[in-house]
Amino acid sequence: MRRPILLPFVLAALTACSAAAARDEGLTLPTPAVDAARAPGEATAVFAGGCFWGVEGVFQHVKGVKSVRSGYTGGDAAHANYDDVSDGDTGHAESVRVVYDPAQVTYGQLLQVFFSVAMDPTTLNRQGPDVGTQYRSAIFYATPEQEKLARAYVAQLTAAKAFSAPIVTQVVPLKGFWNAEDEHQDYMHLNPDAMYIAINDRPKVLALQRIYPEMYTPAWANGR
Repeated sequence: MRRPILLPFVLAALTACSAAAARDEGLTLPTPAVDAARAPGEATAVFAGGCFWGVEGVFQHVKGVKSVRSGYTGGDAAHANYDDVSDGDTGHAESVRVVYDPAQVTYGQLLQVFFSVAMDPTTLNRQGPDVGTQYRSAIFYATPEQEKLARAYVAQLTAAKAFSAPIVTQVVPLKGFWNAEDEHQDYMHLNPDAMYIAINDRPKVLALQRIYPEMYTPAWANGR
C-alpha cells in the first residue's frame, strides 16, 4: 500500500485513527519475567509492526539504542525494495533493525516497548490504515535466546490477558535484513509535519515518553 498524501488516504487514516484512538495511547505492560542479563557490547534486534516509519521513530527514542534502520525481511531477497514490497506479494514485512547497548537496555525491555506502544499485536496483517502481509507484526529472532525471550513474553502477556484479543505477532527466525531506500530512513524526523506521521506515528513516541519515561530520551538514534 502506497502512502501518498491524497484525500482518500487522509480520510482512511483519520477513520483508522478515530477507531483506534485508545490503542494509540499505548498500554502499560508488565516487565518481562524472563529477560537477558545486562552486558557490555552491542546487540541487534529486528521487529516488524506495520509501517516502518513509526516503529523506527519509537525505537530511536529508547535509551541505549544506538541506531535504527528501516528495511525489509521475511521474504524474497530479489524483491527487497519499496515498490515490490508494497505490492504485498514478496513475503517481506516492513521491518526495523535496532542496534542497542545491552548494558543500558535489555532485549526484554525492547519487547516491552514493542508490544506496548510500537504497534497493536492483535491485528492480523494490519496496522492502522495499512493492510497486507507486508504490515504484519513479527519478531525476527537472531539467536536461540531471543526466541526464548520473545516466546516467554508472549506467553506472559497472554496469561495476564494484557490485550482484549489474542496476540497474532509472529516469532520467526531472521534470515536476512535488507535496508530500505534512503528516503525511508529517519522518516519521522525528516517529515514531522506529514499527515501520516501526525496521525499514526507521533502518538506512539508520545506514549513511550508518557508510559516509560525512564526509557525515553528526547535525543534520537541516527541523530545528525
